[in-house]
Amino acid sequence: MTHSIAKLAATTSLAVGLTVSGGVAAQDQAPLQVLATVGMIGDVAQQVAGDCAEVDVLLGPGTDPHYYEATPRAVRALESAELIFYVHPALEERMARVLENFSRRIPTVSLVDATYDQGELLEEEPGVIDPHLWMDVARWSQIAPVIADAIAEQRPGCLDDLEANVVAYQAELSALHEWVEASIGSIPESQRMLVTAHDAFYYYGDAYNITASEAIEGISTEGEASIGDIRSVARFVVDNQVPAVFVETTINPRTIESMVAEANSMGHDVRIGGELYSDALGDADTAEGTYIGMIRSNTEQITHALGGTVAEWPSELEGWAQTWNK
Repeated sequence: MTHSIAKLAATTSLAVGLTVSGGVAAQDQAPLQVLATVGMIGDVAQQVAGDCAEVDVLLGPGTDPHYYEATPRAVRALESAELIFYVHPALEERMARVLENFSRRIPTVSLVDATYDQGELLEEEPGVIDPHLWMDVARWSQIAPVIADAIAEQRPGCLDDLEANVVAYQAELSALHEWVEASIGSIPESQRMLVTAHDAFYYYGDAYNITASEAIEGISTEGEASIGDIRSVARFVVDNQVPAVFVETTINPRTIESMVAEANSMGHDVRIGGELYSDALGDADTAEGTYIGMIRSNTEQITHALGGTVAEWPSELEGWAQTWNK
């Protein structure tokens, strides 16, 4: 395993002891109750856990984690969990205090703090990290062994299964990463510019060699875009002859629509190339409701809209494709 339980305990920002009730054997037999704040964690956790845990996700499709505040239903879900995973306070901004409070009695893991060194993180400005690491598949796959270690700490009898699941899932994600590289690499370099509603795609740009520095809103969606922000991005689109821009499933499309209208008024015909999944997965029981499906959908839309050719789907992911009829 890449990450040991000892490292997890040392690096997790919100790690606490667990009060155990009942016998160890009985506890080992029952699936661990795991709660993930967002689907990008939840799907990875379920792939890793297999039958060793039941994974629930707090924030559903279309929910912006930057804005989300804990409801009574959310508090009840947190109270019933035996293990909680979240990204980082830079993402679950309004949940940070609630998560800190729960960490005093339930093991609560910030996967950014537990997985990555500071030097691996991109920053919007000094001291303000970008939490959207799932946009780089190779980076995000590193959370799998951390999740496995956290589950094994409470279900040690599952260790062998967890390790095997990590190896299998990371192999799939490695193939996915290479497929994204090939697809985005087919876009003519002059058109390899990704313009979106907010700055959720820096890691995608960094990993797959596509400029993703232009967005109407910053890394957080807490603030509102100004007319100046819209005009500035429109000017970038016009000056660089960007053929398509993208809306996001968790953000009102009106700012992108306003920017498109502004660019058109400047004499450049730009269109909306699709709707990307940024801070949430798609609907449950759909391909886009999985992490692999999220990345596949985004990459297909970006590649087609910017003039590239989508690469052949990797054989390592044929099982996934058959499951979802893709």
